[in-house]
Amino acid sequence: MTTFAEEPQWRKVHSVSGVVPRSRHGHRAAAIRELIVVFGGGNEGIAEDLHVYNTVSKQWFLPAVRGDIPPGCAAHGFVCEGTRILVFGGMVEFGKYTNSLYELQASRWLWKKLKPRAPRNGFPPCPRIGHSLTLVGNKCYLFGGLANDSEDPNGNITRYMGDFYELELQSLSGARSWSIPETKGGGPSARESHTSVAYTGPGSQKLYIFGGMQGRRLGDLWQIDLDTMVWSSAVTRGSTPLPRSLHTASVIGNKMYVFGGWIPVPASDKQNASGTESICSDSLSVLNLDTMCWQKLCPEQQVNTESQLPGQGPQSDDPYACRPKARAGHCAAAVGSRLYIWSGRDGYRRSWNYQVCCKDLWYLETDRPATPEAPLLIKSTVSMLHVAWRPLAAADCYILQIQPAPPPVKPADPTGAGGLDSRGKDSTGVPCLQPQTGETTNMEAKASDKDASAEQQITAEAKARGEPSAERETERQPDPQRCGAGQDTSATEVSSSAQQQPESQTVSDKTTDSCAPTHQNPDEAVWFDVGVFKVLFSEVSHYFLLADSNQASAAVSSRPPNTKERKLPGAQDYQSRQKQELAPGQTYRFRVAGINFFGQGDFSAVSEFKTCQPGFPGAPSAVKITKANDSVHITWEAPTSPSGRILEYSMYMAVRKSRSTSLERLGQMAFIRIYRGTKTSCSVGSAHLDNAQIDCSASNRPAVVFRIAAKNEQGYGPATQIRWIQDFSKLRGSTSKADGNAEVDLDAADSSS
Repeated sequence: MTTFAEEPQWRKVHSVSGVVPRSRHGHRAAAIRELIVVFGGGNEGIAEDLHVYNTVSKQWFLPAVRGDIPPGCAAHGFVCEGTRILVFGGMVEFGKYTNSLYELQASRWLWKKLKPRAPRNGFPPCPRIGHSLTLVGNKCYLFGGLANDSEDPNGNITRYMGDFYELELQSLSGARSWSIPETKGGGPSARESHTSVAYTGPGSQKLYIFGGMQGRRLGDLWQIDLDTMVWSSAVTRGSTPLPRSLHTASVIGNKMYVFGGWIPVPASDKQNASGTESICSDSLSVLNLDTMCWQKLCPEQQVNTESQLPGQGPQSDDPYACRPKARAGHCAAAVGSRLYIWSGRDGYRRSWNYQVCCKDLWYLETDRPATPEAPLLIKSTVSMLHVAWRPLAAADCYILQIQPAPPPVKPADPTGAGGLDSRGKDSTGVPCLQPQTGETTNMEAKASDKDASAEQQITAEAKARGEPSAERETERQPDPQRCGAGQDTSATEVSSSAQQQPESQTVSDKTTDSCAPTHQNPDEAVWFDVGVFKVLFSEVSHYFLLADSNQASAAVSSRPPNTKERKLPGAQDYQSRQKQELAPGQTYRFRVAGINFFGQGDFSAVSEFKTCQPGFPGAPSAVKITKANDSVHITWEAPTSPSGRILEYSMYMAVRKSRSTSLERLGQMAFIRIYRGTKTSCSVGSAHLDNAQIDCSASNRPAVVFRIAAKNEQGYGPATQIRWIQDFSKLRGSTSKADGNAEVDLDAADSSS
């Protein structure tokens, strides 16, 4: 049985693969879905490469960037909006600071240098380091930093900054202009190496400035109301953190997590400090931004303090450590409910005259995993359902449950065609398309002109994620990890569905959308475990029956109000369970939940999938979409199990409805047939594409939806659904147009450290 933690827990990532970056400090990180993008910093010289860490596959990689590639920098501003990242300022070489602004479009790994207009009421921000850059809506807020007033490039005349700027961003790409807001209430003193976070609570949006350096460590907390532009000193209670600089502050939910940084030597250790004024911290404090109450989750360890004082040698890494060692100048990024930290400076001992950077990667588990999307169907056979689900950023494994659906009230059609006769009509004779519930895994393939390279890439990506290398293409979104230079970001998603396809050309307005998960979940029904998985798929051929009445009561309905009350089964718990094989032509309900060290999350919405009837063909596979000017060319392979001679294929496309209905608001779609024939390919012209419905029901991934099915002597088999992912930024743009872009000290200029 698995037990859960009661409080946030640190966990070390013990094994990673790929191109692991060199340890450093003064770098920055931002999260794009499950990816952490790291830029800048260094140890012996400034790092220039852009590194990306995939938190799901635990892989580092170097994307092939292009465009106006910026020079390496340290102690810079770094924010992320959607799939674009903004970089401002920083140190480009010793004593040389910059005020350049760059934008990275991570969907294409394209760099672009931006030149926003200067403020109407002043000068643009001067070159600086150690400042904060914070994103709030479509604006960035710049505060403070350290400037160098020396005209000699080898000189260093530092000046602490206390200015406050607002940068207005354009909706898709680029920045319009800098402005200097008129603020009231005084505001924080000039400083550098502080942190800034944004939070929208019950009231208005606020910006919080904490700590920093101005000749000494600062421990004050300031807030500015972005609606009224009034500064005020935040009134807090609880255990306030020590003054610090070069720490990190990250918001998850309604809490701000502050970790590490340089802190003053505690008074109790000053007699042994021999002039040392500051040490690195390993403390973790959290501020509830609703109640403004501090809580010290991990106080400074005395052994950490003693190890950094003069006379102590370097400390070896403890493989059994349960929390990160003390550090400063590290990076932090929140991925879902997890807070990741990487590298940073492991103290600086003047008497030994060397500096060390940490090499470790940790994350803080703060909550149970989020609710996943409904399970997806990859393939259906007579006795197996290949089910998959998209990854959760904070899940270590997943529990998959199944429930046999009760038989429909309407008698089953003797042909086994899911209530349709051999010509695809229901009992009333009205042509309709039966539900095709199911989508796909997170495996992705490009829908570009380079199908061969795309196919190789998806296979490699699938193996890296631990997913099956299947002969099909699945949902493609503009994913930063997979979009190379100069390649189209359009994409396809494929899912095999277990219902039979009709021959009808026009689909009734009352058709059920295959993308919409089934929400019917009777409280009295019992759910059975398929298993607990570390991968993102399962070829389900059986499930485990309940062992006793206690487990039966625990399996009824959804998870208990507190998941900790329920102990998750381990592999040993299934050994004594009886297996139940899947039956042909049976509909099954599926749901999935994520599990991490903190507990089990909520179950997903329910999806219904049906095993195939014997004698009908399988679903077409290996679907590829190639874009050519105003049309697309779609190819596919014949079903692996045709169960006879394939007589024809039918391709359908979701189209816009003539009027809005309640069904459309529920995510249901209408389809028309756009191809019928014996070939394993077809072209879709602009006349059809202009009438296509853009489906946004799957996690805001806009897509054109196709379905294809094969027919043999028995009739049509299960359909393969293809979601041709559209570039969201281009889609937004077209929509708006229709409606009306030597060794370097990298310590963030924390000059006294």
